Amino acid sequence: MTDTTSPAPTAPTAPTAPTSVWAGAWRLADYWAMVYRRTWKASVVSSFVTPLLYVLAMGVLLGGFIDGDPARLEGATSYLAFVVPGMLAAQTMTSVVGECTYPVMSAVKWHKTYFAMTTSPLSVPEVILANLGFVLARVALASVVFLAVTACFGVYVSWWGVLAALPVQLLLGLAFAAPVYAFTAGLMNETAFSLVFRLGMIPMFLFSGAFFPVANLDAPLEAVARATPLWHGVDLTRMLVLGELDPTTALVHVVYLAALAGLGWWWAVRRLTRRMVV
Repeated sequence: MTDTTSPAPTAPTAPTAPTSVWAGAWRLADYWAMVYRRTWKASVVSSFVTPLLYVLAMGVLLGGFIDGDPARLEGATSYLAFVVPGMLAAQTMTSVVGECTYPVMSAVKWHKTYFAMTTSPLSVPEVILANLGFVLARVALASVVFLAVTACFGVYVSWWGVLAALPVQLLLGLAFAAPVYAFTAGLMNETAFSLVFRLGMIPMFLFSGAFFPVANLDAPLEAVARATPLWHGVDLTRMLVLGELDPTTALVHVVYLAALAGLGWWWAVRRLTRRMVV
C-alpha cells in the first residue's frame, strides 16, 4: 500500500550572515548603484563642472598674468600646471565632505536607512564599508573625468604620474571620508556641519597649497597648512603629475593619509555602533 502522507513542512532557513566584512558590504552594491542612478544628475555640477570652471578661471585666465617660474611654482612651468593637480585634490576633498555629512545624517536620523540595513544579517562595519565604497567610487569617476579633460591643456609631464594620481585621490578621499563620516555618525543634529564647512573645508581649500605654495605663508601658518591632509594630497598629486617625485616625501604623505584613514575607520565603527544601539 502506497504511503500518501505528505512530508512535514520545513521551517524557512534564516539568511546566512556574510562570511566577511567585504562580502557583507558587497551585498549592498546594488542598493548604492540604484542610489547613484537616481541622483547622478544632481552631482554633475559639483563633481565635474565646478572644478573645471575653477581651472579655467584660476589657471587659464588668472594664470596668464603669472610668470611660469618652476623655482617658485614647485617645479611647474606655468601657473595652470601648478593649479590643476591642486584642484584635483581639492575636488576630492569637497566631494567627500559633501557625501559624508548630510547623506549620512539622513541615513541615521531622518530616513533611518542604516536601521533597515542592520535588521538584516549585515553588521555596522559592513554598512559603513559599503557607504565609503560608494563615496570612493564617486571620487574615482570624478577624478578620471577631471584628469581626462585637463590633459587636453598639456599640463601633465608624467603620464605614469597621472595614472598614479588616481589611487592617490582614493587614499586622500578615504582620509577625509572616514573621519568626517565618524563625526557625522555621532551627531544628534546637523548644526555642527557649519563648523565643518566654514572652519575646516573652506580654509583648507584656500590655504593648503592648491592655489599657491604654502611657503608663501608666515611660518606658523605654513606649519598648520603642512599638517592638513589636503596639503599632503595636493603635494603628492603635484609631484606625480609633474614628474618631480621624491620617494621619501611621497612615503610620508602616504603613511600620513593611510593613518588618518585607519583612525577614521576605527572611530566611525565605534561612533555608529553606539548610535545604532542607543
